[in-house]
Amino acid sequence: MTEPTPILELDNVSYSYTKGGKKVLKNISHTFRTGEVYSITGPSGAGKTTMLSLISGLTSPTEGKVVYNGKDLAKQDRYDYRSHDIGVIFQSFNLLPQLTVAENIILSMDASGKTFDKPKKDIAVKLLEQVHLPAEYANERILHLSGGEQQRVAIARALSYDPKVVVADEPTGNLDMATQDDIMSIFRALAHDEDRCVIIVTHSPEVAAASDEVFELAPLRRRA
Repeated sequence: MTEPTPILELDNVSYSYTKGGKKVLKNISHTFRTGEVYSITGPSGAGKTTMLSLISGLTSPTEGKVVYNGKDLAKQDRYDYRSHDIGVIFQSFNLLPQLTVAENIILSMDASGKTFDKPKKDIAVKLLEQVHLPAEYANERILHLSGGEQQRVAIARALSYDPKVVVADEPTGNLDMATQDDIMSIFRALAHDEDRCVIIVTHSPEVAAASDEVFELAPLRRRA
């Protein structure tokens, strides 16, 4: 049986903030497939957040290429990619506090420009169930929620337009162990039961241990 084509690939990727400047990432190659949970680990300064920005299409490599579904991401509409194909969960959640939970989720659906076969509010409520929150939370304001609850809403929002790739930046950084385990069970279900590709940047050994594959970024050695 032939191996399925990777949904996402880093092909000899390097990145520096200025032309000819110090490289944050150098010659990184890695493949990511659907149905798997990946953890990207490494010490501070190793380039984890930069790698996430490249995968998310927020920035382009200075060398090499990011390939999505067999095509160079630099030659695709990156806005379309970010609003359709990839769901990003930010470390600080980036939820709008003045809106309700459902309004935050629906805003993301509106931005995608996709058409949906059910009312958006119904989809939002179903997504809350998927991230282990009760339906009545749909009408709660974000400010009334705990950190763990906000994290779940951020996951639901990232899923709202049904992306094949889900990336998360330190999604369990400020959570207690029980909540961390539950959040990881959600990510594992997204990969294993729904055939999505889940990529997590983490410092947590427990999150790494619960992933299918760990990709450790080593810091680049500075010349003496």
